[in-house]
Amino acid sequence: MRFLKHLLAALSLTLIAGAAAASVASPENGVDYKTLDKVQPTEPGKKVEVIEFFGYFCPHCYALDPILAKWVEAQGDKITFKRVHVLFHKTMAPIQQMYVTLEAMGKTEVMHKKIFDAMHTKSMRFTDEASVLAFVSANGIDQKAYQDVYNSFSVQARMRRMPQLLEAYGVTSVPLIVVDGRYVTSPDQLRASVGNKPENELAAGMTKVLDVLVDKVAKERAAKK
Repeated sequence: MRFLKHLLAALSLTLIAGAAAASVASPENGVDYKTLDKVQPTEPGKKVEVIEFFGYFCPHCYALDPILAKWVEAQGDKITFKRVHVLFHKTMAPIQQMYVTLEAMGKTEVMHKKIFDAMHTKSMRFTDEASVLAFVSANGIDQKAYQDVYNSFSVQARMRRMPQLLEAYGVTSVPLIVVDGRYVTSPDQLRASVGNKPENELAAGMTKVLDVLVDKVAKERAAKK
C-alpha cells in the first residue's frame, strides 16, 4: 500500500510538471499572458516592441534582470527593448527620476546593474536627490551635467506623464513585460499558471512565453504584407 501511495504521488508530480511545460510551450491568453483591452501605440518598424516595467527597489525585478538581459540579447534585431521605471509612491520619485535622467543622458546601461546591486546587496536607499547625486557622482557621472538633465523640462515632463502611462498599460505590480503594446506577461502571472516554483524557474518560463508572443506578432505582420 505504501508503495502504491508513493507511485501515485510520483505520477501526480509528473503530470503537474508536464502540464506546466505544456503551458509554457503553448501559452494561453488569460492564463500565461493577457491582452490589454486597449492596444497601446508602438514605434513603427519591423522590430517587435518589448517594454519592461520595473523598479530598482523591487527584489523580483532584480532576480529577473540577468535572465531577461540574456533573452533580450538572444533576440538580436527581432525586438526593440525598452524599460520603464514605475512610480507607485512619492517616496520612489528620486529613484524613478534618476533612471529617467540617466536614460536621457545615454547612461542607463553603464549604471543599471550598479544601481540594482547598490540597493539589493549594499542596502542603499535613494530617498532624496542628495543621495542620488552622491551615488551617480561616485560612479563617474559629471554632477553638473547630471543636474542639468535631471532638472530639464523633458525629464520633468516625462515624470508628469508617468501616472497616465502606468494606467494605460494597467501596471499595478512589477516586473511586467508588454509585447507589441498589447500582450502582457510576468513571472507572477506564470506562477498562477504553472505553480509556485522558484523565482529563476518562473523567470525562465516567462521568457519562453515571450518567445511565443514575439513570434506571434512577427507572423501576424508577415501575413499582412
